[in-house]
This record gives sequence, C-alpha cells and structure tokens, in this order.
Amino acid sequence: MRFAAKALIATLTLTAGIALAKEGVQDPTVKIRMDLMGTVGQNTKILGDMAGDKAPFDAAAAEAAKTALAAAAAQIPAVFETEADDPVSEARPEIWMNTEGFVEKAKGLETAAGAIDVSSLASLQAGMGAIAGACKACHSDFRAKK
Repeated sequence: MRFAAKALIATLTLTAGIALAKEGVQDPTVKIRMDLMGTVGQNTKILGDMAGDKAPFDAAAAEAAKTALAAAAAQIPAVFETEADDPVSEARPEIWMNTEGFVEKAKGLETAAGAIDVSSLASLQAGMGAIAGACKACHSDFRAKK
C-alpha cells in the first residue's frame, strides 16, 4: 500500500496543475484536451481520496468515478490526434513524434481504470497503484513540467 499511496499522491499533484492551466487557454483543440484530462484528474481524485481515507468509501460513487475515468481514458487518443499547441499546454511534442507509444500509455490507463475493483475499500486501495502508475508512465514521457 505504501507504493500505491506515494504513486497516488504524485498523480494527484500532477493532475492538480491541469485545473490551473486551463485558464487562459486559447486554442480550442487544446481546451478540449485539457478539459478531458481534467475529467481524468477529477475522477482519479475521487477514487484516490476514498482510497487514502480522505473521503468516506462509497461504492456507488466509486463505480461512477471508475466508469467516468475509463470513458475519459478511452477518449485520450482521439483528442490528441491533431497536433496543437497553446502557451498553457503541457503536452510535449513527443506525443506526435511517438503516437504509438502515447496511445499505448493511454490504453494502459483505460485498462487500469476498467479493471479496478471498486466494490470495497480494500479492493479500491489495491487497484489505485495501477491507475497511478499508468498516469505517471504517460506524464513522465509526454507531459511537460511547468
């Protein structure tokens, strides 16, 4: 659980910047991407807060967050098809230079989100490491540090 907790904290820290970065975005393609990644972050936070005992475990809310997270993750490759940039974007050019690798990592998040068992607090906690790991793997290669 210790690794999962650390990975979760890192993921939530990384996704917190998305909400702040959306302000001032000018390119509509980038705005769509940032909104989608905001949905990913928001639902990861819901699950993470429950897993980290920052919010009470609620199986129905966890299932809704899991479903929304998996659906958003499935959309990531499509919203990144068009190369677009904006001063507030954190997308690295490597996304379009290594589209195959990017899509593979997005699919990793979709798989992790779809596979997480949210029927109990213990199973949610056990599955958060895979979600955090998928986020970190993609962010390490494809997200600029600002």
